[in-house]
Amino acid sequence: MTETAQKPSRKQQILQALAHMLEVNPGARITTANLAKEVGVSEAALYRHFPSKAKMFEGLIEFIEATIFTRINRIRTEHEGTLSRLEHAMTLILTFAEKNPGMCRILTGDALSGETERLHARIAQFFERLETQFKQILRESEIRDNKQARIEDGACANMLLAFIEGRIRQYVRTEFNTQPLTNWQSQWEFLSASLLVDQRQTAPV
Repeated sequence: MTETAQKPSRKQQILQALAHMLEVNPGARITTANLAKEVGVSEAALYRHFPSKAKMFEGLIEFIEATIFTRINRIRTEHEGTLSRLEHAMTLILTFAEKNPGMCRILTGDALSGETERLHARIAQFFERLETQFKQILRESEIRDNKQARIEDGACANMLLAFIEGRIRQYVRTEFNTQPLTNWQSQWEFLSASLLVDQRQTAPV
């Protein structure tokens, strides 16, 4: 943090501590007692900011959603080509995952074992929204680039999502040893080479 940066609020400190504990204690269940000790406050102080641990997890999920979808919208504005948009969007997600290991445990559901079903539904919704973003980028390709996905848009978007989910899950499974960006550039070159086809090649004669 720079000298001019604002000191994080107590609420932000709690969320940062929770994310850190998820990173350094893979597989461990986080208790409010341990979290309070990490932050340096009492459990009562935690509950003044968050009425439940579920709300703390929701705070981290909201951060993930805001970060990812705000930046994807920016990518769709700043980049014209379909492949460029997809590459930047997928690189964004993989980079975010690599820099935030604790968040990955939430995205895979690993950290949510025993927690309210509402949190699991929220994560499912996150990935559904991500798949929709990929699908919209692919559909816009037909207008912008006169190209289309080699397979049906929905199937292609689902394949890209499966790649993202797989890398994040692998990161968690290997206790953050196999990083999401490992071999990404060569993998993207392979994926992108056969992802789109010129519409003129598929038009009926």
